[in-house]
Amino acid sequence: MADGVLSPGVNLEAFSQAIAAIQALRSSVTRAFDCLKDGMRHRETLEGREKGFVSAFQDSLHSVSRDLGELERLSNLVGKPSENHPLHNSGLLSLDPVQDKTPLYSQLLQAYKWSNKLQYHAGLASGLLNQQSLKRSANQMGVSAKRRPKAQPTTLVLPPQYVDDVINRIDRMFPEMSIQLSRPNGTSAMLLVTLGKVLKVIVVMRSLFIDRTIVKGYNENVYTEDGKLDIWSKSNYQVFQKVTDHATTALLHYQLPQMPDVVVRSFMTWLRSYIKLFQAPCQRCGKFLQDGLPPTWRDFRTLEAFHDTCRQ
Repeated sequence: MADGVLSPGVNLEAFSQAIAAIQALRSSVTRAFDCLKDGMRHRETLEGREKGFVSAFQDSLHSVSRDLGELERLSNLVGKPSENHPLHNSGLLSLDPVQDKTPLYSQLLQAYKWSNKLQYHAGLASGLLNQQSLKRSANQMGVSAKRRPKAQPTTLVLPPQYVDDVINRIDRMFPEMSIQLSRPNGTSAMLLVTLGKVLKVIVVMRSLFIDRTIVKGYNENVYTEDGKLDIWSKSNYQVFQKVTDHATTALLHYQLPQMPDVVVRSFMTWLRSYIKLFQAPCQRCGKFLQDGLPPTWRDFRTLEAFHDTCRQ
């Protein structure tokens, strides 16, 4: 149906009769509404107008009922087309009255056809590739891989002194930011970053790779009962919970395994932009508060402040 070709299961004669029945039904419904619109006009006496109106309206309703029954009879004779695109309940999207604004069903059909074509061509390509004889078999590749020595990931294992030097240089770069480094569990470093009197950040590091960050308010407790940094409990304030989520996103953005010191420095530069968390307005809407929260998002390139909903 979508391609303009009826499937063999459709009765073409009944289909054309059903179209004519639809036209007749629309005409009879129009006459019924015209009768209601005209009312009791074109009669001299009140009694004559009432009788004429009731009689004409009954005739129009009988016509609607007759045409509707005929259409239902023909719809059973038309037959059901074969479902070339079994989209299940998504077919209900075609009943959307605002089809021009949200053509979801037509887009689904096009995507489904494209997916079927892609699967068909992928099967053809797979068959052609399997016919080609490769120079090396899987066993040969395995043997050669065993003979080659494995490269050791030198960037993952860095001496603690080198990590301390990098953190100290970053600490000297930003006067308004203080960084306290500790190693409570061996060589893994944990940082307590205090940004002015705005917030505190707990940074869990594995060598020079940041694994986890937790942002809390300046006056919140960041230690457990035994005096260690609390790396599990989140902030009691929604604004710092939002900043924690954005910091996690920043960790995924700043990724350069070959130069981990650059990643840490870039992340700390981005984190320093929160020094005016409660003072900088949103660069898009110009407001300081939205839904009771300040602009908690900082752009990764420009470090400009945005509300969480204004950044998109």
